[in-house]
Amino acid sequence: MEALISNYGIWAVLAGAGLEGEAVAFLGGVLAHRGLLVYWQVAAAAALGSFIADQLFFFIGRHAARFRFVERLEATAAMRRATGLLERYPVGFILAFRFIYGMRIISPLLISRTSISAFRFLVLNGVAACLWGTAITAIGFLFGNAVEMLFGHLRLHIHLLLALAVLVAGIAGAAMFVRYRYR
Repeated sequence: MEALISNYGIWAVLAGAGLEGEAVAFLGGVLAHRGLLVYWQVAAAAALGSFIADQLFFFIGRHAARFRFVERLEATAAMRRATGLLERYPVGFILAFRFIYGMRIISPLLISRTSISAFRFLVLNGVAACLWGTAITAIGFLFGNAVEMLFGHLRLHIHLLLALAVLVAGIAGAAMFVRYRYR
């Protein structure tokens, strides 16, 4: 398993950060803590994967606005809330949306429907992706340190299962907080 991670881990982080996001970048940080991957490579792969996916969704929204799934997304309550934030704070919204649970895919679609230029989005998306990739990967790396301090050096699969359980609990807690806060 460790050889597989060492050989394909960075590519998995790159693809996974674009498809899923936080869990992949977080677990990549844990694997970097274990010495199976290089931290800066994990952070760069997470940032690049996120950047590519968001650019793709931006261009889908810009050039495929008549697709039914885009129209359906625009009609959701989350999209209306996101539109309000975007209209009030366009730069802040672009820099922050990937840090808001549940907003990662719909936000680039929404941004593409505004007058924000593709170049401006490209630059702000690049900055935000770098910050996000570094931050989430660092959280995973630090979590790996904390687990090792508390429990000693665990077997890799136990360490990853523990990390995944904490991540799922954290995301569930954040989702419940957001749902309760914005009822």
